[in-house]
Amino acid sequence: MSGGFTESAFIKKLTELNNSSQSIQTLSLWLIHHRKHYTSVVKIWVKELIKAKENRKLTFMYLANDVIQNSKKKGPEYGQEFGTMLKKAFEHMSQCDEKTKNGLDRLLTIWQDRGIYSSVQIMEWKRSLVIGKDEQPPSKRAKTTDTQSSKKKPKPTVEVNDGETRIHLSPHTPPGDPPEPEELIKAIQELDANIASSDEKVREKIANLPKELSDVSTIAKIEDRESAERLSAQVTNAVLLLSQYNTRLSTEMDHRKKVAVMMRDFLQVQEELLAQAERSLEEYQESLSKVLTVRHELQSHIQNLPDLTQLPNVTHGLAPLPSAENLFMP
Repeated sequence: MSGGFTESAFIKKLTELNNSSQSIQTLSLWLIHHRKHYTSVVKIWVKELIKAKENRKLTFMYLANDVIQNSKKKGPEYGQEFGTMLKKAFEHMSQCDEKTKNGLDRLLTIWQDRGIYSSVQIMEWKRSLVIGKDEQPPSKRAKTTDTQSSKKKPKPTVEVNDGETRIHLSPHTPPGDPPEPEELIKAIQELDANIASSDEKVREKIANLPKELSDVSTIAKIEDRESAERLSAQVTNAVLLLSQYNTRLSTEMDHRKKVAVMMRDFLQVQEELLAQAERSLEEYQESLSKVLTVRHELQSHIQNLPDLTQLPNVTHGLAPLPSAENLFMP
C-alpha cells in the first residue's frame, strides 16, 4: 500500500480522483486499508466535497459508495460515519444540476434496494436533496441513528454506466482488514524475537530428561521413600518445564496464525493494486505509442516542408523598405 495515512496525502488523492472505475476503486481500496482513520477520512471527504467543482461532486459520492459497500463485511465503521455526514452532503448538493441529482437519486435507490441504509434515512436524504437545508421543516427531520442493515444479503457485483461516469458498485472485497506495513513488520519482528520452537537450550533440557520420568513402570521399582520423593521432585520439575514450553509453543502458534492472516490480507491488497497498476501501465503505454506515432509522422511531415530560412531574400535587388520613422515624414 502506498504510504501511511495523512490528511495531506488523502486530500492530494482526492484532487487526483477522476470518474473512472479504476480511479475510484484504487482510492477506495486505500481508504479501506486505512480504515482505522475512518473518522478523519469522512470529515475530510465532506469538507473537500463542498469545496469541489460541481462536475466532480458526483465522483466524490461514488467514492463514498464504494468505500461504504466494500468495507461493511469488515465492520460498520465507515457506513456509520458516512451516515452521520451524508445529510449535510445531500443538502449541499440540492443546488446542483439535474444530471448530478439524477445520479444521486439512483445511488439512493441502490442503497435502499440493497439495505445499505434504512428507508427512514434514505427518505431523509432524498428530502434534503430536493429542498435543501434552509427549507426543510424541523418537525419532519428524521433521526439518522440507524445505520447499515444486516438483514438483506448484498446483491451480485454490478456496474452502473450513465454515459460518461462508470461506477463499479461492488468490486471483490478482501477477506480481512489489511494491516499497515509497519504493523506487519512489527508483528514479524516480534515473532522472530520470541520463537519457542528455536529455543535450543530448552529443547536440550527436554531431550536430556531421564527416561524413567516418562515410564510409569519405574514406579514399581521404587523400594524406599527417599527414592520416591527424589523421583517425585524430578517429575514435578519435568512437568513444569514441559508445561511452560508447551505454553510458549502454543503462543508461538497463535502468533504465527495471526501473522499468516496479516500477510494474506496484505498480499491480496498488493495483488489487487498490482493488477490495477498493470492496467494503468497498459493504458499509458498505449497512449505513449500513439504520441510516438504522432511525433514520427510530424517529423516526416516537417522534412517535406520548405525551409523558409533558406529562401532568397524577396527584397534582393530592390530598394530597401523605408523605416517606420520615414513612413510618416512629410
